[in-house]
Amino acid sequence: MVAPKKGKNASAQSKPGRSLALILIAIVALTGGMFASGHTTPRLGIDLAGGTSITLRAVPEAGQESAINKTNMDTAVEIMNRRVNGLGVSEAEVQTQGDRNIIVNIPKGTNSKEARQQVGTTAKLYFRPVLATELSGANATGTPSASETGGASDKATDKATDKATDKATDKATEGDKATDGDKASGTPSDSASASATSQGRAASDALKADPSPSATSSDGASPSPSASASGDDATAKLQQQYAALDCTDKNARAKAGDGAKPSEQTVACGQNSQGQWQKYILGAAAVDGTEVDEAEAVYNTQTAAGWTVTMKFTDKGSKKFADITGKLAQNQSPQNQFAIVLDNEVVSDPYVSQALTGGNAEISGSFDQEEAQSLANMLSYGALPLTFKEDSVTTVTAALGGEQLHAGLIAGAIGLALVVLYLLFYYRGLSFIAVCSLLVSAGLTYVIMALLGPTIGFALNLPAVCGAIVAIGITADSFIVYFERVRDEIREGRTLRPAVERAWPRARRTILVSDFVSFLAAAVLFVVTVGKVQGFAFTLGLTTLLDVVVVFLFTKPLLTLMARRKFFSSGHKWSGLDPKALGAKPPLRRTRRPSRPAAGPVDPKEA
Repeated sequence: MVAPKKGKNASAQSKPGRSLALILIAIVALTGGMFASGHTTPRLGIDLAGGTSITLRAVPEAGQESAINKTNMDTAVEIMNRRVNGLGVSEAEVQTQGDRNIIVNIPKGTNSKEARQQVGTTAKLYFRPVLATELSGANATGTPSASETGGASDKATDKATDKATDKATDKATEGDKATDGDKASGTPSDSASASATSQGRAASDALKADPSPSATSSDGASPSPSASASGDDATAKLQQQYAALDCTDKNARAKAGDGAKPSEQTVACGQNSQGQWQKYILGAAAVDGTEVDEAEAVYNTQTAAGWTVTMKFTDKGSKKFADITGKLAQNQSPQNQFAIVLDNEVVSDPYVSQALTGGNAEISGSFDQEEAQSLANMLSYGALPLTFKEDSVTTVTAALGGEQLHAGLIAGAIGLALVVLYLLFYYRGLSFIAVCSLLVSAGLTYVIMALLGPTIGFALNLPAVCGAIVAIGITADSFIVYFERVRDEIREGRTLRPAVERAWPRARRTILVSDFVSFLAAAVLFVVTVGKVQGFAFTLGLTTLLDVVVVFLFTKPLLTLMARRKFFSSGHKWSGLDPKALGAKPPLRRTRRPSRPAAGPVDPKEA
């Protein structure tokens, strides 16, 4: 007889401690990460934590029914996300439902009236000239006093000159630049590279140097005079707002520019390419976002510009844009820049070196594809012929959510208790392995859900709790499949240790096929549904994957170790593996046939 070769399977069977050590390390690492992040409980959805759910329906303008499409709806979702985040709401959910509805779920602790006003109004996009800008927050330099009307002090001038020189260099190398869309772009602007004037000059000087025409009123009236002519009081007030503005504060960002009309100068916040917050003094709106005919993110293969954003203006917008860029091109940094302002936040501040008269423009810089597409979407939204109407507003109290969560936890506990009782009654000693596996699976599920909250924004809602309860049965089913395979081997007359190893390949195939079907169903459900049903599908898929991990790295190695214990290997009647109780047949043995006598001479009489 040839002895079986020792291979990979034999090695794995002989060292189950490695698998147990691996899953133990994973549990410790995930648990440590959970406590290190400070998020020790899963984030609760609006139906459990309480809050407000707003359903918005897209309504196109007359003759623009085709405007309701996936691209425009996705852009609207992105804008609304920015709005609710501007309110300091970090756990809001904004998502499409169907082809024309948007669901906004805002958790408790938020002013629901203000939130409804924010998400229910059409986005406002303007092009405003930049009068002054500087970093805001802990790293910001000091701003000149509002009383300095004749110019900055020597100290402020020195700081401003150094800062402007640095900014001009940065702008020349990697800043956003607006160029004529019909001409190649990508080379630094002469005006940007040569500019060395102060971006931090006295706010009063910046206000008086407003190069922009005021926005035309809706009734076609002539442009109003510069805001500096409206009086020293307005100028001083704007100076004070600019000096006090801290753009690193969410509340301050949300209130910056509140109440400012398009025809007025204002303050605003925005992030630079390094992710730092900057504050701005902006002139009156020169071009309205509705005058952008289309915007698109394209990869420029003709120059080294990489990803760029192209804009095409309407006839009216082309003339306004040519006028303002012609004036800005004569200035030095930062007053050769214009700010693209969406909902009072600067999303881009490109500079110009010449008048852009072709009706087309291109914004180039150190964009990647995602950044270019995001900016193009925001520019396009200003011209979307869409408005949104409230279809319904539902308020869920925290008390109701707590009751639902409490009921869900009770249902889960009852389901788990019934599964454990069944295992104890039917599998006896084997139930110890099953219960330990269930606890490991439950622990991993909890820790991962707690980590997914701050990581991807996963919120545990009531359908997700239902998915976790259903997963108890799926996980227990995997253990039962394996245990039954082992018991079948014992019924055939094998001892426990060989039975554990021989049963595993067949049980493994069955478990993988079963879990694959469950995961496929969860994946399809997640893709084709929206809203809270996705929470059920996500939880079901997650627990199905964890079931595979637990069975392979915990249940199988633990049963291998237990099979070496006398309690199980001897077939104790309480082990669940008693051969007599299972009706095991004795092993088949070959019986020796009686030997025949040797052949000899035959007696003729007998013949």
